Amino acid sequence: MRTDIFARLDREPEPPKIEPPRMSRHRIALFGGTLAFYAAIVVAVLVSSWLVALDWKVMLFRPYQQWPEIHAFLDYYIVLGQRGPTATMVACWLGWRSWRQHTLRPLLTLAAALLLLNATVGAVKIGLGRLGPHYATQIGSADLFAGGDIFPSGHTANAVVTWGILAYLATTPRARRYLSAMSAIVSLGVGLTTVYLGTHWLSDVLLGWAAGLLILLGLPWVEPLIARTETWVFVQRESLRGLGRPVAPVPVTIAGPRTAPLPRPDGVDAPTADQVLEPVAAGGPPAPAVATRPRGHPVPPHQAHPARSERSPVTPTGSRRPPNAERTPRGGTAPARPVAGG
Repeated sequence: MRTDIFARLDREPEPPKIEPPRMSRHRIALFGGTLAFYAAIVVAVLVSSWLVALDWKVMLFRPYQQWPEIHAFLDYYIVLGQRGPTATMVACWLGWRSWRQHTLRPLLTLAAALLLLNATVGAVKIGLGRLGPHYATQIGSADLFAGGDIFPSGHTANAVVTWGILAYLATTPRARRYLSAMSAIVSLGVGLTTVYLGTHWLSDVLLGWAAGLLILLGLPWVEPLIARTETWVFVQRESLRGLGRPVAPVPVTIAGPRTAPLPRPDGVDAPTADQVLEPVAAGGPPAPAVATRPRGHPVPPHQAHPARSERSPVTPTGSRRPPNAERTPRGGTAPARPVAGG
């Protein structure tokens, strides 16, 4: 039995279709600027520039020892950047929206963003192989191509994408502004928390911010693929529903064996039983019976049928009609009736 809240939601009008963001000139400019910043960070780390020296200064400062009173809180706050818990929370909310709006776009957009995040960030992590602050071997070195997987920061990039997808899918400009500010604050706090705990270099966090922002800015290029995927999923759903429906039986007419036409004295073959029944099987009126005896031939006495008035019901004990002495057989001469008034 359905609850009142579901019944009320079904009576509410369906929200209008939300147009996906397009790759405007402003968005393309932001994408290009973020991509240039991303490349600059990578080059600065590769050449061990001033950015690597700043990484070492912050690490040796040991923020977790300078402000130990916030350590316990930040241990829980860092969960907002972990992929499993955050993706589950956001997926539940987007799943509710998908059900209300009768569309799979919110869930498919989240899946596409996380897939791009894993592919791009994971490839750079494995390709550069940088070691983290707790595993650094030489002061002042970038520790690249050493088998690590710390650069860029996955926590930071995941926070930008997971919480930023809420602003990307917002239905009103006001909601988009509020959610953008919220996602920026959360992702900024997650990145700085990793630096505080000593699990990431500062340059890791900068590259993580850029990596997550690139994915959010480039999502409009993926919207056509998301739309085709949604259409395919709905088509497959309808086909599966059709397989479960009962199929109405189709009437089948079983034709008997065809018989050869009977020979006729005048040389014309009589129609067979199949030819007579074909219009009936096809749904049309039955064909009239065709006389098979040529005109002019006498009917044998044993094949002659009595008239209806001459037939009498027959029972096992004989006819039930009483004998009538005055009945004249058909074709005979009736007795003359007496003329009244003599």
